[in-house]
Amino acid sequence: MRSGEILEIRLAGAEPLRNVPESLSELGHDILSLAAEPPTSTATVHRLLVRKA
Repeated sequence: MRSGEILEIRLAGAEPLRNVPESLSELGHDILSLAAEPPTSTATVHRLLVRKA
């Protein structure tokens, strides 16, 4: 990816939800949004939008 491009990441589970945004921020990337998708019968998934530094 080039600087300024936006990536969407889908996160399932508590550990990725905590660790992925934190790690990306520490690397200097911009967290644009983090929102839950409508729940399914098996899991809650969150969508994370990140702008590459």
